[in-house]
Amino acid sequence: MPKIKHLSGKEVIKILKSLDFIVSRQKGSHIILKRVISSEEQIILVPNHTTIDRGTLHSIYKKLMLYVNESEIKEYFYTE
Repeated sequence: MPKIKHLSGKEVIKILKSLDFIVSRQKGSHIILKRVISSEEQIILVPNHTTIDRGTLHSIYKKLMLYVNESEIKEYFYTE
């Protein structure tokens, strides 16, 4: 069974930018990224921490699956 990777906020933001998300704004250590596809705003919030907790990463992954096919993002978040 694959395990979720240890990722930093910067690494997650880099992954999201590769999926056409852009940094919308920042409040404290939380960065809000969004993209607009066919007039639908897709928003993801990422804590800019050196290491994001696994539970938080899993929540980001689940939220991202609402917008992106799982096969496109699984390799970034989970080990083989």
